[in-house]
Amino acid sequence: MSLDQAMRDAYQQQKQHMHKVTLISDTHTKHRYLDADLPGGDILIHAGDFMNSGYHKREAIEFFEWFDQIDNYDTKVFIAGNHDRIMQNDAETMQAELVAYKTIQYLQDDWTGIYYDGANGDMPEENIRIYGSPWQPWFYDWAFNLPRAGWELEQKWNDVPSNTDILVTHGPAWGFLDDVEGRRGQHLGCELLTERIKAIRPKIHVCGHIHSGYGHYFDGHTHFFNAAVLNEQYEYAQAPWHFEWNNITNEIIWQK
Repeated sequence: MSLDQAMRDAYQQQKQHMHKVTLISDTHTKHRYLDADLPGGDILIHAGDFMNSGYHKREAIEFFEWFDQIDNYDTKVFIAGNHDRIMQNDAETMQAELVAYKTIQYLQDDWTGIYYDGANGDMPEENIRIYGSPWQPWFYDWAFNLPRAGWELEQKWNDVPSNTDILVTHGPAWGFLDDVEGRRGQHLGCELLTERIKAIRPKIHVCGHIHSGYGHYFDGHTHFFNAAVLNEQYEYAQAPWHFEWNNITNEIIWQK
């Protein structure tokens, strides 16, 4: 094999592991503001808070309909957040509603896989495992709250599989993109979640919840994203994250 051919083969192998990813969160019924900012790709993830008060079923249905009709992503995954009360208070009804939406996947302490390991299933490292959970330390008595640093919250994070590639939680990990606007250094993230992430080292962690924590940070193992698209004044002022991601090497190439 010539050097040129080897380089072409290496390029093609690299290219087949690249996936176009978009991350969003905290749309709070303003999801249609994003219509022009979703260019399409392989994976679209929403990290919760698609509602306002969270009591009105119509708000949830409108979001489901919008997310389902987006037709330029292969995989669309979302979780609930602390504003999405109906997903906790009337979980059975909402799960029944979701059956009608065939192109979207709702994760609540559950995972989904995107499979690239071929007909024989002999290359599992090629696959992408996404785990989603809505829980966070107690926050103004909203939805999916558990006592900070308590055993119930610890159990939720211990249930995250160790082979998770993309971890989606509504709240941030403590110390990672969880600062309060105007009070840098005041962290609202979850200490126990930080411990679990350090233990299992997912390639990507996606959250929202703390709007002013919007940003990206890479610690050498995990890409942390706060994907809240609304600022603290609930204005659409923070762009969705778009990038190409190599699920083997964890390399990210930013996209506009």
